[in-house]
Amino acid sequence: MKVLFMCTANSCRSILSEALFNHLAPEGFQAFSCGSFPKGQVLPRSLSALQAVGISTEGLYSKGNDAFKDNPPDILITVCDRAAGEACPVYFGPAVKAHWGLEDPSDVKGDDAIVEAAFEATLNTIETRCRALFDLPLSSLTPAQLKIELERIAAL
Repeated sequence: MKVLFMCTANSCRSILSEALFNHLAPEGFQAFSCGSFPKGQVLPRSLSALQAVGISTEGLYSKGNDAFKDNPPDILITVCDRAAGEACPVYFGPAVKAHWGLEDPSDVKGDDAIVEAAFEATLNTIETRCRALFDLPLSSLTPAQLKIELERIAAL
């Protein structure tokens, strides 16, 4: 099961999602990430937030969605924040698509403790959603049922 997390810049939220998903994933699952307008680099704060909780950052880099055009995912999850007016593009034909909007912790202003707390909160939300996805009876769900479940998980 290939899951692609997509955001605008592929420098923070989609990177955090990819790394945390792969850290927690049972056998047979793998996540990737991309951006509709990739920044070309991962935010250093994203990497340090992952490292602070013991998650590997090896192999993480900012890339565009063209990196997956010949190897489409089974599930595409956009993580941009519609409430902030970000465009959440949807590609990849037959992939089951869902939106798990996340506020961008890199937009939080304040001292280190406030910014760190924003990254921790984002990682906690991602973890809750990933664990809920892993608990689904995926082999018995139709694509339509899976989409409903993924949208339900978005509210967690």
